[in-house]
Amino acid sequence: MPVPAPTIDISCDGHIHTRFCHHASGEMEDYVRSAITKGLRKIVFLEHMEDGVSYMEATWLTESDFDAYFSEGERLQRIYRGRIDIGLGVEAGYNPEHVERLRDRLARRPWDRIGLSFHYARLAATEQHLNLLSRKAGNIQRAREFGAETLLTRYLDALIGAVTLLPADVLCHLDAALRYLPELTWTPDHLEQIDRLLALVKDSRMCLEINTSGLPIRGEPFPSSTILHKAINLGIPLVAGSDAHRPEDVGRHFDRIEDHIRKAVSRGQAL
Repeated sequence: MPVPAPTIDISCDGHIHTRFCHHASGEMEDYVRSAITKGLRKIVFLEHMEDGVSYMEATWLTESDFDAYFSEGERLQRIYRGRIDIGLGVEAGYNPEHVERLRDRLARRPWDRIGLSFHYARLAATEQHLNLLSRKAGNIQRAREFGAETLLTRYLDALIGAVTLLPADVLCHLDAALRYLPELTWTPDHLEQIDRLLALVKDSRMCLEINTSGLPIRGEPFPSSTILHKAINLGIPLVAGSDAHRPEDVGRHFDRIEDHIRKAVSRGQAL
């Protein structure tokens, strides 16, 4: 029997960053106003939390940043009540060396949403972490020199660990790792890892994000239609996220999400 296309709420952008993460621009209120202008019903800020990462720049929030983030977010919730719902969430970057520390930090605050991701891989004990999602030439070169297929294996293993060990609501941009290496493809072993990961997402009652930041990079959102079909077959709920780093990016390409879902369903029916 064909699998029906699942529903998804494209009136809610569930993945927004601001200047608090040190690599996005704009105040929180700029994103709220942009969302209202675009007719969105709800937004969820999903600011970066990392722990124990050694990298050339800090692209995440400190605890004092999170204090300011919550203070400003709660102010905006009061101001814009009745016009738009505003959620205060976190994108927790998994670090297998700092699991307990991450669990402790996540437990301290009343997050409206916890998203899981894995950005930073340690290639050797004496080296800085590698940002797997970076477009910087140095990161791309390091990835190629180390071995992209091996890095993808590590990436998927890390997400499996994250879903197993951290509390969360959403798995973010599943296949975004090494997104700036267009020649890279999944191996059969990678697809087996993805099957294990999605089964854990299902068992954990988590959602899977359709992240539209993939469209300008590779012509379709994260995850790809092949992976999305697997998730749909498992009945995993879907949520929409723009991964906005500028106010004008809120809700970007949401008009193409339902077509992506239909493509994923059709792909499965053709197999």
